[in-house]
Amino acid sequence: MRDSMLWLSVAIIALTTAALRFLPFLIWSGARRTPALIERLGRVLPYAIMGMLVVYCLKDISFTAAGDFVPAFVACAVVVLLHVLRRNTLISIIGGTLCYMVLVQLVF
Repeated sequence: MRDSMLWLSVAIIALTTAALRFLPFLIWSGARRTPALIERLGRVLPYAIMGMLVVYCLKDISFTAAGDFVPAFVACAVVVLLHVLRRNTLISIIGGTLCYMVLVQLVF
């Protein structure tokens, strides 16, 4: 692929992505009210996506050795504990990731 075609592809992808991001604001701006379904999805989908990510992260865990499953479950417990204590998603995710990496790299 020539460089000009590559840059054209990147420009088209960037414009399409930007248009899809701005389109809801253009459609439902001003006097038009956001439909109830869209508002409901905005409330429900973040939790559904987080649940799917948890399942995806834990789906390949092997229970044959402690080093295979203990770090993941300890990190999950740290995430839950941090979220209950701090109510901050970013702190919970970073804390759980750091806990998992320390356990995998230094302990197991």
